[in-house]
Amino acid sequence: MSVKHPIISVTGSSGAGTTTVKHTFAQIFRREGIQAAMVEGDAYHRYGRAEMKRVMSEAEAKGNRHFSHFGPEANLFEELEHLFRTYGETGRARNRIYVHDAEEAEPYGCAPGTFTPWADLPEQSDLLFYEGLHGAVVTDKVNVAQHADVKIGVVPVINLEWIQKIHRDRATRGYSTEAVMDTMLRRMPDYVRYICPQFTLTDINFQRVPTVDTSNPFIARWIPTPDESMVVIRFRNPRGIDFPYLVSMIHDSFMSRANSIVIPGGKLDLAMQLILTPTILRLVEAKRRAA
Repeated sequence: MSVKHPIISVTGSSGAGTTTVKHTFAQIFRREGIQAAMVEGDAYHRYGRAEMKRVMSEAEAKGNRHFSHFGPEANLFEELEHLFRTYGETGRARNRIYVHDAEEAEPYGCAPGTFTPWADLPEQSDLLFYEGLHGAVVTDKVNVAQHADVKIGVVPVINLEWIQKIHRDRATRGYSTEAVMDTMLRRMPDYVRYICPQFTLTDINFQRVPTVDTSNPFIARWIPTPDESMVVIRFRNPRGIDFPYLVSMIHDSFMSRANSIVIPGGKLDLAMQLILTPTILRLVEAKRRAA
């Protein structure tokens, strides 16, 4: 953690909705004139798309049917921790970008499913913003969580997370439901070991809970809409959180525990703006005073 060079980390599983939260942060950064060095967690996968398929097939041939993007063997955890540590100490670091599709590939001159070369982050930035799978990961070799000043978890209930992933992968990647199910089963051990424990360490968790039947996520025809959901917002340390203000500003919200507020799903963006804007401004103000 660093006063001079703060780090915000948003972490969540594939299909959890971290990209939506990233967009909210981008709005706040733009509105408040904050220069953020943006880092995507996909850049710290160990293998590109084609190589990952090959390595996964080799692992399965050796009896390992649980090799996945969630675990340490398929990721550069040490390099991710080095990024956080170096930025926190100096405000400088090197990063790369994973090219997802042809649209992204054109400006970088790289094929889809590959990485750009490592390059320096912008020299002038107010903070580093990470969004991905492992923003608060801790193993016996690395502790990424200790370097982030604010850690945000995006954690829909598991059936909703699966519905979102199934619909996304079928619509954007052309996968069948059976193929997505195979992916989820393969990832499950690493999900339990490396994804879930992060949400004990996050400072704020946003957990969407559907209010419609999602008991069989594999046959759901639609993703529950925000208006068909509630969101539980949990603060690891509620000290200093003005809950009466939040309840008064967010209609139909209520306190469920001393550290948790429940809001209508359609008010998530408003809640994030109310909660995250002062948090970001405090980090930036402390940075400027220290400078």
